[in-house]
Amino acid sequence: MTKKILLLGSGELGKEFVIAAQRIGQTVIAVDSYENAPAMQVAHGYEVINMLDGDALDAVVATHQPDFIVPEIEAIRTERFYDYEKQGITVVPSAKAANFTMNRKAIRDLAAKDLGLRTADYRYATSAEELQKAVEAVGMPCVVKPLMSSSGKGQSTIKTESDIEKAWNYAVEGSRGDVVEVIVEAFVNFHSEITLLTVTQNNNPTLFCSPIGHRQERGDYQESWQPARVSDKDIAEAQDMAKKVTEALGGAGIFGVEFFLTDEGVYFSELSPRPHDTGMVTLAGTQNFNEFELHLRAILSLPIAEITLEKAGASAVIAATENGTNPQYTGLDKIAALPKTDFRIFGKPTTRPYRRMGVSLTYDSLDTSIEEIVERAKKAAALVSVS
Repeated sequence: MTKKILLLGSGELGKEFVIAAQRIGQTVIAVDSYENAPAMQVAHGYEVINMLDGDALDAVVATHQPDFIVPEIEAIRTERFYDYEKQGITVVPSAKAANFTMNRKAIRDLAAKDLGLRTADYRYATSAEELQKAVEAVGMPCVVKPLMSSSGKGQSTIKTESDIEKAWNYAVEGSRGDVVEVIVEAFVNFHSEITLLTVTQNNNPTLFCSPIGHRQERGDYQESWQPARVSDKDIAEAQDMAKKVTEALGGAGIFGVEFFLTDEGVYFSELSPRPHDTGMVTLAGTQNFNEFELHLRAILSLPIAEITLEKAGASAVIAATENGTNPQYTGLDKIAALPKTDFRIFGKPTTRPYRRMGVSLTYDSLDTSIEEIVERAKKAAALVSVS
């Protein structure tokens, strides 16, 4: 059952997906806007195009005639996906899921208005003036995010009037695609954040991974750990929300569903219809299948009997500090010498401040303190320098 997969977006998540696909005999063509992207380094072939150019996207699809189109990033002319489905190509998880989740407005309105899930109070703005009114409506502090962005780009918190114009400019600068609009969210007084990796299957029940905790800076995760401490009540509520929203979107694959945990209950935050960056902790062997293997098996309709938690683990980001090309790494010998520790270097050809270039991975038995495992991951990541 060898299939051809067209991967749209070729970052570190795509790279691990390609490796998983290679291991069970699938063919992958990696596509991105720049050469030598991480997934291109391990794929069978690659294309460099502007994925916001619908004609260029159509041409690549016509050339390769894939069985599956697997999006890995937000900045894609996703409305073309409906046509590809009509041609008999499977869009992962579905054309509807890709379109709704590539734009925060569509997914938030689906969750809050159509499904009635608990979310932060929110408004939209298409100018600095509209942002001013939106902030007045939801109150301060509040969070501003571009409708289309990833890894926290363009996200900021407004605490005073003087922050509003800066937040607008930063959001526009960090926005992907051609949508100049932001979502303004009232601040949720949460005590923790989790990602609930949710696996939908074509002919089998929806499955859930053990919840993943994470810490963010500038809207981008810095450490993640599995399992996160979540009460039975909160996990049941999160699973119910995740099942409702993924069923509404349709298709098979893994979804990274993010939640805030508060004293009042669980708040739906965001959703990604693909492997999640915080889920890189599963590369530490915390589960019987990592998130990339789960995504692939669900896509191929290979039955997943169960997802089991095998050990506790953590990941911590190895980040660049400056702009550059041809990055060099020091300290890999030090991190390699640590017990119950591993690492991944993504192979990105350029650097910029805070860009994620790799991760450290630590693990231990399930009865080990998760705080201890996270601290080890942070210390391990700090041993590696990118120049």
